[in-house]
Amino acid sequence: MNPLDDIVEAARVAFSQAPTPADLENAKAVFLGKSGQLTEMMKGLAALPIEEKKVRGAAINVAKQAVEAALTARRQAMVDAELERQLRAEALDVTLPGRRVAVGGLHPVSLTMARIEGIFGSMGFEVAQGPEIETDWFNFTALNTPEDHPARSMHDTFYVEGESGGAPMLLRTHTSPMQIRHAVQHVKTHRARLDAGQGMPEIRVIAPGRTYRVDSDATHSPMFHQCEGLWVGEAVSFKDLKVVFTDFCRTFFESDDLVLRFRPSFFPFTEPSAEVDIQFQSGPLAGRWLEVAGSGQVHPNVIRNMGLDPEQFIGFAFGMGPDRLTMLRYGVNDLRLFFDGDLRFLSQFN
Repeated sequence: MNPLDDIVEAARVAFSQAPTPADLENAKAVFLGKSGQLTEMMKGLAALPIEEKKVRGAAINVAKQAVEAALTARRQAMVDAELERQLRAEALDVTLPGRRVAVGGLHPVSLTMARIEGIFGSMGFEVAQGPEIETDWFNFTALNTPEDHPARSMHDTFYVEGESGGAPMLLRTHTSPMQIRHAVQHVKTHRARLDAGQGMPEIRVIAPGRTYRVDSDATHSPMFHQCEGLWVGEAVSFKDLKVVFTDFCRTFFESDDLVLRFRPSFFPFTEPSAEVDIQFQSGPLAGRWLEVAGSGQVHPNVIRNMGLDPEQFIGFAFGMGPDRLTMLRYGVNDLRLFFDGDLRFLSQFN
């Protein structure tokens, strides 16, 4: 066989047996490198006569082209094999069910807050929002709870750095401060009418939001929600409180046979005061009395702190825990589940 044919065949065999691109480049060097077999033949042409050089050079070029073609073919084969391997590794099984896109939803307590706002909104109550870092005045003193009042011991709370008007600042322990803030602004808005003896539109507002106290167990959380309500006018009685709150509870729990009782109690900002208990007539909680709110006629001192005359204006206030209402509505027995962030639990409500 022609020596050039032997070189071409040897190159084809070497290329085909090269397992990796690096091995292929090493095999190429044997034939086409600076010291490769065909390169050395090309260098030897210089010593040949011109006519023989032409013939020999043409034959070497044909062999070189054949080797380069074999090299290119092997390179392409390696590329194709790698692509096939990747396609197999990344193959999609089109028979599998598609992945569902996760859809978020409202937190169960948020659902309860929205439900509360909607029910009271249908009764003509506005919704008031306010700061969660409060002054001592709005959180305690304006609500008939001065510094030396024993009721303050029930409101262990979180104080923060800084003062407002010389008084300490704290994370609000209830949303009652918004009753005062809203009422004071309402009175300022209608001061001209009051001074002219023309009366004033009634104050009818609820104040939902987050509150904070140092407390944590299955039924208490350091951060929890409250919804305070206030209705002040010239002839707002305890009877109105009973009617409004009874209607709210029956609507919220969708139970017309729900029974309410107003049990005498004490709150510094109302007088008289009452705890509100409910009793379901059917279901797993049937027959049990469950406390859901505190309420009462607004104390005359609180009316004065709103900028009103308690001889002319009277009203009622109530405070309830949306977290507890959520637990009762959905049958949850541990408040901490609402705030652990476990999607397995929260997804049940959406």
